Amino acid sequence: MRVNRPSEPSYAGGATFSKLPLVLDPQELRGADVAILGAPIDETTSHRPGARFGPRAIRLADVAGGSPPGWPHLDLGVDAASVLRIVDHGDAEVRPADAEWSHAALRRAVRDVVSAGCVPVVLGGDHSIAHPNVSAMAEHFGAGTVGIIHFDAHADDAAEVYGVERSHGTPMRLLVEEGSVRGDRIVQVGLRGYWPDPEDFDWAREQGFVWYTMAGMEELGLSRVLDEVIERASAWERVWLSIDVDVADPAYAPGTGTPEPGGLTARELLGAVRRLALEVGFDGMEVVEVCPPYDHADITALLAHRVVLEALSGLAVRRSGGSPRPERPR
Repeated sequence: MRVNRPSEPSYAGGATFSKLPLVLDPQELRGADVAILGAPIDETTSHRPGARFGPRAIRLADVAGGSPPGWPHLDLGVDAASVLRIVDHGDAEVRPADAEWSHAALRRAVRDVVSAGCVPVVLGGDHSIAHPNVSAMAEHFGAGTVGIIHFDAHADDAAEVYGVERSHGTPMRLLVEEGSVRGDRIVQVGLRGYWPDPEDFDWAREQGFVWYTMAGMEELGLSRVLDEVIERASAWERVWLSIDVDVADPAYAPGTGTPEPGGLTARELLGAVRRLALEVGFDGMEVVEVCPPYDHADITALLAHRVVLEALSGLAVRRSGGSPRPERPR
């Protein structure tokens, strides 16, 4: 299908994700394949705040798009906007300084999206939103049926951060301890740095977590790591992709709350998400920890935006029943 060239540039008009139609009524989501949902929540951030502004920045970080939306992927030979019915569902309700209330509202919003038969793509916000996001999926599809592929510099499996249980450093533990997700269905990619403490990793090991540190990935190679992740995830009933932008090296994602040097390149992250979407697919995803106040020239927001497009493009190939048809020079 040929897509008409945009009649309105990305920087003009409405501020939905890449000029997607805005559908705020949950009842009107039926018939859509994917719903973009913002979660402007950062009350549980432990270092640099500002991720509450992430959803807006990611939505606007489309330097080449416009309306009507069109994303012809040069490598996959697919336009996700032509294959999938994608809408922007606006933002979940938030109450400033009340993370518990905002998390409950986000959980309801994700539940509405899933109940309508849509794949939720949630734009964060700090990583604490993984708890309401995935617990809503587990509530709908069944506890223990959802597995998480988690890209992050940090394990986010601490019992508490500065004495607080509801934190962007605790969502994976909360999900396991409440029974929403089995520990052996959490695979973490890109861990590095100096946190969390050894006892938190001991707990994760007991629960069956699998993780790949950056040092280990250097030895194995990213391709082999993805082979192993795909093998595991292919056995799960449902897959949630959780992408913390700090999995990327700060050179590629400076605008984040807790940057950690030594991460993936932008090219590696985009390629990994594309491959996972193609070979495993996903039933929901989140991109979190974009912190615009620290984001020079929108570098991080642009990367997060493209992470979403890579995932949607891979999903479009799967939904169309086809295979990638890369464009080649003639």
